[in-house]
Parts: sequence; structure tokens; C-alpha cells
Amino acid sequence: MSSRPGFRCGECGWNTAKWVGRCGECQAWGTVEEVGALAGPRTVQAARVTTPAQPIGEIGLEAARARPTGVGEFDRVLGGGLVPGGVVLVAGEPGIGKSTLLLDVAARAARGTSGGEPARTVLYVTGEESAAQVRARAERIEAMARTLYLAAETDLATVLGQIEQIQPDLLVVDSVQTIASAEVDGAAGNVSQVREVAAALIAVAKSRGIAVLLVGHVTKDGSIAGPRVLEHLVDVVIQFEGDRHSRLRLVRAVKNRFGPTDEIGCFDLSEVGIVGLADPSGLFTSDRDLSVPGTCMTVTLEGRRPLLAEVQSLVAESSLPQPRRATSGLDSARVQMIIAVLDKRAGRKIGPNDTFVSTVGGVRITEPAADLAIALALASAISDAPVFSRLVAIGEVGLSGDIRPVVGIARRLAEAARLGLTHAVVPRGTVGSVAVPDSLTVFEADHLAAAVATVIQERRPSD
Repeated sequence: MSSRPGFRCGECGWNTAKWVGRCGECQAWGTVEEVGALAGPRTVQAARVTTPAQPIGEIGLEAARARPTGVGEFDRVLGGGLVPGGVVLVAGEPGIGKSTLLLDVAARAARGTSGGEPARTVLYVTGEESAAQVRARAERIEAMARTLYLAAETDLATVLGQIEQIQPDLLVVDSVQTIASAEVDGAAGNVSQVREVAAALIAVAKSRGIAVLLVGHVTKDGSIAGPRVLEHLVDVVIQFEGDRHSRLRLVRAVKNRFGPTDEIGCFDLSEVGIVGLADPSGLFTSDRDLSVPGTCMTVTLEGRRPLLAEVQSLVAESSLPQPRRATSGLDSARVQMIIAVLDKRAGRKIGPNDTFVSTVGGVRITEPAADLAIALALASAISDAPVFSRLVAIGEVGLSGDIRPVVGIARRLAEAARLGLTHAVVPRGTVGSVAVPDSLTVFEADHLAAAVATVIQERRPSD
């Protein structure tokens, strides 16, 4: 059959007979390139089967058992640990702590875990730094181990040779965009090179049962650099998140073939390394016992983990024709909507005043369950009167001013009680549907105006 000229998307591999500026499959711009001739349909003869298919019940599970790394928060996100032959892609902005975390994971794996996991042979390949730089960081974060091998390489063939020689149980490549193959045209990091390097490392991981951790760069908009097929090929995609000016780092699984994708890991990045935080709620609240006007607590769910967070607001007289509406850690459009609902449905008018709303500790809250806390913080700031001491507010606020139920209310209330809060305002109907801790005094409200009138008072009840 005759061939015809064609074009292919460098991101997803979509084929087309003519050039287009935007891929019809992944919608990426400028990725469709000419590939000469696209072959027509082909037929493939049946080959001799070397490994016959087995009944699914006779296939062993040992090969897919996750092995803990010794970093509890990282294991939580992975679903228990690293699986032999599994490939994990860790992506995040520069300087956020990816290399520090993976070096710590590599050292702990090389030393073995306290849970009985034996020491493993680990190969750490760095393409961005010299071996001396990585060694200096390892000493600083106490990540030295006898069976941790370090190689500074940027050639794929040499990396494969190092794997052949060391025979590691765990391979760390920092980063996949810095490794290049001499068999592929183009500089390291382009679409063809990243695809070739990833395919070669994945093939080695599957054939030898090596767990692989790949560091990936991100683009300006925060997406993973390189072809989209890279995310399809790997088994786990982990996103590193955090404010550059904050010590808090969040690690979440975007894709996970071995476990859930609704777990997050919390880490504290400091000069001595990166440390997992089993109970990070204290980072998102202020260190004080009494409430002040303009503040309110809420409990947000990050994955399946409840986290206590504090919302702060300030309403001040404006000297500008157009008052400012500034937010930090919150969705500005959502805050604007709550301001309008407060004005129209609860009679708390901000008028021509400047409004500033922020979270504590650099945490970002996006779920609607924090609506009620934002509204009460704003109403408290407008009235210059605090809410009840040690109060938590949970609920979604509608445009009509009604307070709607949210998911996970039982876990949220249990977390609030565990951390010593004594009052809670929740949507009506909550008390009869979930178990409420005995230490919590719960106020139910079906409308924002009722919630504001209940918890914002000049005289607070004694605790």
C-alpha cells in the first residue's frame, strides 16, 4: 500500500494528513510536525508465545507489594511505598525541594527501615549538579549511606551502563529532562529526547524489577514539561506544591496505579533538610487563645486528611475611588461572591471600604466548605466584634444566603475537637446525621444571617 505525507503531534502522537496549528487530540498549540510519510495499515503475523497467559487467581502478588521508603508522608502519598518495577514521576517548580526529598528517600532506602525492610542498593543519577554538590547536600541533611551510589551523567547510554554495573534496587534520576540519547536528534529536554529517555528507563525498570524515581521539570503554567505521553507511561505522577516563601510543602499524587490519589503528604523544608509533618494543622493557625475581630477557623479536607486552617480579614476605610479587594490563599472570585451575599442577604455592608482576606501559614483553600468561615471572618471585621472563642465554621454559602452541607463533616468535627476547639457552626441537619464529639457545642444554621447573629456577639460565652 502506498504511503502518504503526514504530520504527527509531538505531545500525544496524534496523526493527521495535513499540517494544523493545534493538535486535534490534546489541543496543544505548535506541536504538530511533519514526519515524512505515514504508513498505511499493516498486518502483523502471530508470533510464538513464550510466556503463556495464566488464570488471574494464580498470579502472585509479591512482585506488586509496596516497600516502605522510611519517609512516612511520602509513603502515604504513594499508597504504602515503592513497588519494584514501578516508575514514579515527581514534578514541581525549581527550588521547591524535589531533589532534597528524593535524596533523603534514597538514603533511607539504602540504610533500611525500622519496620524490617532490608537495606537496598540505590543509584542516584544527577544531570543538573556535580557529584560534589550532591555529596555536600547529603552531608547537610544527614543522607549518607554505604550502599547509596552517586553518578553525574547526562548520556542515556552511560546511565544504562551504570545500571548494568551497579544492579540497583532503586534508581533516582534528577532529572529526566537533562538526560539525552545520542541516537535521537535534538538537545536534551525536547519532546523526542524525553520520550526516548523515559521509554528506555521504564523498559529497564520493568525488566529488572527496579523501582525508579524520575524528577520532572514544570512549565510556566505549572504543567509537567515534555510530552503528555510521559505521564501516561509512568505508573505514578506526584506533584510538589508550596509557596516559595513558606516552609510548608504539599505532595499529592495526580496519578497512582498502586494506590489512592486522594492522599497528600505534608513536609517542612528547612536548612537541615525536609521533614514529614504527621500533624501539620498547627502551621495554619495563629498562636493565641482569644479571638480577635476578623478571624475564624475552618477545617479543610486535603485528600482524606482534615486540616485546621484560619481565615483572617481586615476591612479598612479606603482612600481610592475604587476600593481594593485583595486575597491571599483564597479564590478571589469566591471571596467577591461572599462579600456580595453578606451585603444582600445578611445586612453586613462593606461599602466603599478596602477588604483584605488571607489564610495563615501559606495554605491555599479552594473548597466551598470554607465559605462560612470566610463570611464570618468578614462579618466580624465589619462589626469589629470577634466570633466565639475557639469556634470552627464549616459550610458552603449559596447566593441566596443559605448554608449547604459539605462532605466529610464528621471527620472535620472530630479534627476540630481533637485540636481543642469548643464551638462549631454547621449547616442545619448535621447533628442528627453524624456523630458529634461531646466536647463541641454545635450551632446549626440554615442561613448566613442566622449564623452571623448567633456567633458574632460583643459578649462571648465563658469557655
